[in-house]
Amino acid sequence: MDLLERRSVLALALIYLFRMLGLFLIMPVISVAADGLTGADAALIGTAIGIYGLTQASLQIPMGMWSDKIGRKRVIVIGLLLFAVGSLICANAESIMVLIVGRAVQGAGAIASTLMALLSDVTREQNRTKAMAIVGISIGASFMLSLVLGPWIFALVGLSGLFYLSFALSLLGIVLILFAVPNIVQHTFKRDTTPSLLALGLVLKDSKLRFLNVSVLLLHASLTALFVTVPNLLIERYDLPLAQHSWLYLAIMGFAFAGMLPLVIIAEAKGKMKGVLIAIMLLLGISAIGLQWAPYLWAFGVLLWVYFVGFNSLEAVLPSLVSKLAPVGYRGTAMGVFSTHQFMGSFFGGISGGWLLQHHSHGGVFWVVGIVFLAWSLVCLAQPAPRQLSSLAFSVSSMTHDEVSKMADELLTIQGVEDMQIFKDEQTAYLKVDKKLLDKDALLRLAPQARI
Repeated sequence: MDLLERRSVLALALIYLFRMLGLFLIMPVISVAADGLTGADAALIGTAIGIYGLTQASLQIPMGMWSDKIGRKRVIVIGLLLFAVGSLICANAESIMVLIVGRAVQGAGAIASTLMALLSDVTREQNRTKAMAIVGISIGASFMLSLVLGPWIFALVGLSGLFYLSFALSLLGIVLILFAVPNIVQHTFKRDTTPSLLALGLVLKDSKLRFLNVSVLLLHASLTALFVTVPNLLIERYDLPLAQHSWLYLAIMGFAFAGMLPLVIIAEAKGKMKGVLIAIMLLLGISAIGLQWAPYLWAFGVLLWVYFVGFNSLEAVLPSLVSKLAPVGYRGTAMGVFSTHQFMGSFFGGISGGWLLQHHSHGGVFWVVGIVFLAWSLVCLAQPAPRQLSSLAFSVSSMTHDEVSKMADELLTIQGVEDMQIFKDEQTAYLKVDKKLLDKDALLRLAPQARI
């Protein structure tokens, strides 16, 4: 990457980080902190935790497409302003209903797909995968930081202070997008990062992608449901003050990161993806059920660690699988649908977790989460093992129409090229390849601009 690309990618990664921190910082404390708001009960607190997912899921793809018409930066600034307004509403909420409205407005700033489209605009083809990886790391880091920092910051400034911090982070994001990212006059439509309305039906009908989409929905539903009940349980059962929850989460997330690495390596490098997926579903199910019976804090912490080993592992491998299994040339659409399911999972988890806690106590939440994952492991068992395919893309802008047509015919004859499409409007060729079988020399002779 050159200096301008590095600066742009770092700025976009920080905007992702700040925005997700603003959404997640309250997760480990809100079930306790919101209890004193007017009209609060477990069901409504669960709604306040998860409602942002509904507006995120509903608006993410439309806002991404809107950015094609009015410009990426405008949509991102509008989204960050909505997030800022929602944060102010939450910071000044005295009733649970106002808090729910504020969280919904926060979620309405659905700029994830627009940020990815802008990332595509400001990076060259050969650097795009690296840039997406950097942004992906920032998203994962935001969640871990939220769990660790949320209780600590809450002890210092309270719930209103957390939302004022979210407000400040959104303004900082606006400064970054206006001054750290270059102005792009001509926005390019890149199907590997931007959703396509024409491909939406194709992606939704794909049974393999549907399995992955439901998996991430269940994963994030489980997380939100558990955090409706876990903070209160730590206080009531184990006499652990809220301010000290940060230390527990720090230890759990640190060891969970170490625990996920072998699973991800076995899945990706050893080609045992299906077996690892089944194992993860079982880990999630067994640990969730076990949480209700843990007699000591250390036992509860171990079970929560097992859950987060499974959670972090799925967070790593599911997007990779979506990228591998997406229809050739339509990774952006597949990832957009995947992210929409992710946010819908947060919404359903908050609603159902709050309802279960109100009507069936802590045990009801743990039982339902556990049984759902054990049942989903059986669905996973029936799925075909995913093939280890990789995506490649390269420009064909310097080629004539006849040269492009000839290349399209010749690409499919190369060993290891499983599928391909060339989009003339985008002047880009997209390939699905099996890198273990790929005749790299033949591909580079035909397309020397390809980065393998």
